[in-house]
Amino acid sequence: MAITASMVKELRDTTGAGMMDAKKALTETDGDMEAAVDWLRTKGLAKAAKKSGRTAAEGLVAVAVEGSRGIAVEVNSETDFVAKNADFQAMVKKVADAAVTAQDLEALKATEVDGKPVEALITDSIAKVGENMTLRRMAAIEGEQVVTYVHNAATDGMGKIGVLVALTGGDEAFGRQIAMHIAAANPAALGEADLDQEMLAKEKAVQMDIARESGKPEQVIEKMIEGRMKKFVAESTLLGQAFVVNPDLTVEQAAKEAGATITGFVRLEVGEGIEKVEEDFAAEVAKAAKG
Repeated sequence: MAITASMVKELRDTTGAGMMDAKKALTETDGDMEAAVDWLRTKGLAKAAKKSGRTAAEGLVAVAVEGSRGIAVEVNSETDFVAKNADFQAMVKKVADAAVTAQDLEALKATEVDGKPVEALITDSIAKVGENMTLRRMAAIEGEQVVTYVHNAATDGMGKIGVLVALTGGDEAFGRQIAMHIAAANPAALGEADLDQEMLAKEKAVQMDIARESGKPEQVIEKMIEGRMKKFVAESTLLGQAFVVNPDLTVEQAAKEAGATITGFVRLEVGEGIEKVEEDFAAEVAKAAKG
């Protein structure tokens, strides 16, 4: 029987299995949907579907550099306990190594590792460990020199926050200081031109409303807003921030003294933007007791 794309999609939606696993299950069972579900269950692959609705907000960010290209990937798990597991860390390293040659997240999911796509590698880990896991994000950067830093490292090259900095000139030691600054200060963009214009407009509107509460004339308010927005831009951009190593200098000034130009950066933090559902211990036990 011919296996169609719609059949594969239906089986994936039903079981949460990966595309290749769903296609193989249908091929093995001659297109019988129920038998294919059972086939996936016997292989431990449908089991992963039961975990897929659970919030995965823990995990690790891994960084890697090859030549002039650096990457950071975030792989989530449900608990920090699993993030500390050597098998999980080994899997995340394989994903990071594969990401060095992948163009984007979708390409990474399809990249083969150990004879199977990365997406299937993660599905296998879900079935093995019994927790939901997701390959959530990937970011890449290129430069004359790319320096990495991992904050709160679980093992070499991976931890809770991963940073990449692209530099022209300067040295690795300075690049690492900048990366540590980024981990701590979490700038929104490299420079003013890189800031989200919608965010700037929203901030200006808020500051205008605050200033008008003072009852001062509009021309005075304009001057007030000009100063406040200048401060906001400085605090929001990497180049404008006070350098944590020497707060008397901005990062841009420190880079100039070091003979370096910072051309870009990436900062990924585990669970950033994910809404965590908190449960008390009693509720957790009751939930587990119900299966």
